[in-house]
Amino acid sequence: MKLIFLGPPGAGKGTQAAKIAAKYEIAHISTGDMLRAEIRGGTELGKAAKSLIDAGELVPDDVILGMVKKRIQQGDCKNGFLFDGFPRTLEQAEALDSICGIDAVINIDVPAERLIHRISGRRMCPDCGAAYHVSTHASETCDCGGMLYQRDDDKEETVRNRLAVYERSTKPLIDYYKKKGLLSSVNGDAAMDDVTSEILAVLAK
Repeated sequence: MKLIFLGPPGAGKGTQAAKIAAKYEIAHISTGDMLRAEIRGGTELGKAAKSLIDAGELVPDDVILGMVKKRIQQGDCKNGFLFDGFPRTLEQAEALDSICGIDAVINIDVPAERLIHRISGRRMCPDCGAAYHVSTHASETCDCGGMLYQRDDDKEETVRNRLAVYERSTKPLIDYYKKKGLLSSVNGDAAMDDVTSEILAVLAK
């Protein structure tokens, strides 16, 4: 099974993708995670990507496509894979069509103001990578003892820019995959387990 999860930043793509990928025993491929690994490693790609990501902009298509093409050749993709955060532009989608076929595309839909609240309230642990939200975790420290911080790309001004970039560059993918008969939309503003159930119901068809 080869899947794509679409949706704006903060829609819960990563959380749902991890659950669905585990259930179907397919690889969960997050281009965002791949880029953050490059940034942590201090690679040339990581340095170039960081300045763009911190400003809420997209990393160039050729860089992302090169990473994706290499990733889907790895052994854990033999049963299929789930793209989380890719493709982000029509050009990437068209290029992906020449690399592999896709079985279904899930669009996780959440109102913009809810997304701003979700993302700008997110805090991360630099030690274990855990994520918290200020609405449910008042402490400035992680359960592991690390000091929580706000990622630059989670600050409200950057979040608003990220959403503007999404509207401009990524939302057209909804029409692209709808025309192909591959797209189904789910309500991403529901409880996490309800969103998962809705996605599973779509895939069962």
